[in-house]
Amino acid sequence: MEIPKRPAPPAGLRRTLFRLPVHLYRRGLGPLFGDRFLLLEHVGRVSGATRQAVVEVVEHAGDDYVVCSGFGPRSDWYRNLLKTPRATVQVGRTRFAVTARRLDADEGGELMVRYAPRHPKAAARLLRYMGFIVDGTKDDYRRVGRELPFMRLTRVR
Repeated sequence: MEIPKRPAPPAGLRRTLFRLPVHLYRRGLGPLFGDRFLLLEHVGRVSGATRQAVVEVVEHAGDDYVVCSGFGPRSDWYRNLLKTPRATVQVGRTRFAVTARRLDADEGGELMVRYAPRHPKAAARLLRYMGFIVDGTKDDYRRVGRELPFMRLTRVR
């Protein structure tokens, strides 16, 4: 694995394009994303205001949804969850409260090893966009997963 240059979180027009799925959720079109993406509603760490982001679901089992901050620990939604781990998610049309927990590097590595074969084209595109050069081996995906911050969102009952 090689990391020539990691991109900064999107700004300007790129940020507007990245936020387009949030607007689709607001218009009731969340079911278009199935359970592959979720709308995350969280509290801003500085403003205290409600914030929203659409993030890809890396893995889902029972009441747990695992998501990853592809832009690293600098992503606002990730930093907001570190400060205030209570949030709300919407998957399709279903909304529910969750508690976020940061996963350690070893868990992240194993998650990436499982994710890449399930979604090979998406994994290749996303990793290339995020500045990673991988050879497609499990060891390489494991190394990438150790570099990325993952969160487990557990449904509150």
